[in-house]
Amino acid sequence: MNDEPRTPAAFVIAPAAPEDSPQRPPRAIAGVHIEPDADADDSVSYVTPPAPPASRPRFAWGAMFMSAMFALVVMWAGLAVTQLVENFFARSPVLGWVAFGVASAAGLAALAIVVREIWALARLRRIAHIQTDAAHAINSGDGEAAKRAIASLEALYARRADAQLGLKELRQYEGDILDARQRVRLAERYLVGWRDAEAHRIVAHAARRITLLTTVAPTPALDIILVAAQNLRMIRELATLYGGRPSTLATLRLARMVVSHLAVTGGIALSDNLIQHVLGKGLLGRLSARFGEGTVNGILTARVGLAARDVCRPIPQEPSAKETLTGLMKELVSSAPERTAQ
Repeated sequence: MNDEPRTPAAFVIAPAAPEDSPQRPPRAIAGVHIEPDADADDSVSYVTPPAPPASRPRFAWGAMFMSAMFALVVMWAGLAVTQLVENFFARSPVLGWVAFGVASAAGLAALAIVVREIWALARLRRIAHIQTDAAHAINSGDGEAAKRAIASLEALYARRADAQLGLKELRQYEGDILDARQRVRLAERYLVGWRDAEAHRIVAHAARRITLLTTVAPTPALDIILVAAQNLRMIRELATLYGGRPSTLATLRLARMVVSHLAVTGGIALSDNLIQHVLGKGLLGRLSARFGEGTVNGILTARVGLAARDVCRPIPQEPSAKETLTGLMKELVSSAPERTAQ
């Protein structure tokens, strides 16, 4: 190795280009491959809350018409009841007070129904907020969102007798976990997750019932009525299971949310290939055509049930843990030969 010092040398630095000089146009660089981050956690799965229903316009003529007609009907009913009570008072004071008492009881019952409907709609809105906070906490690890979701979930199940043990276990272990995702999953385990088996039973039972009713129904019009009634009943049972208390208007709104969820996920219609794949091997050929129609209606009911479970479940489920339609279809079809043999 040469230990002699290097002689000094002069270097000339090129002057910077002036600002008004034309710059080189950008060019595309091909063949660039982005390596994934080694520190990224691949075990985290992202969940998607059910899509909210489409927002209404600020001014809707249809809503104004319905509200005005409802107000007119209420005013007409009030006037008719008032005239009826006055006529009874004209005949006899005793009959007048009896009529007044009956009218007061009817008005009190109507007020209670209105309050119940408003409370049920507010409960659905609360579940939607819990779903949003829980999904945000799971996807981004937000501690505040997890805290809000768990507090709202505890308030939702505070008066449920079947949730008292889960609430006790959750409060016992909640302080030991700091990660937002794991805290939400812990709440799901003790308060929500064990209800999925009962939800599966409700959906499977409704699908079998639709299959049987469609098979024995004499007319297609009766089929539509039976399918609609059984689907609304199934949605109501699922909402009650997961913490909702749906009344009439709340059930209709929940059905609208389920239809919106089906439209977003693209699960309203089933392809012929999927039906033939599950119902294949000549099964529909061995069964009657009427029972084949009932089976298809049962499969569609199962799809509606899965969407209703996603909408009613307070904490969104991981995609890998969700029950698939194929499993329900196989269970529905596998029970068909046994039922027909009996």
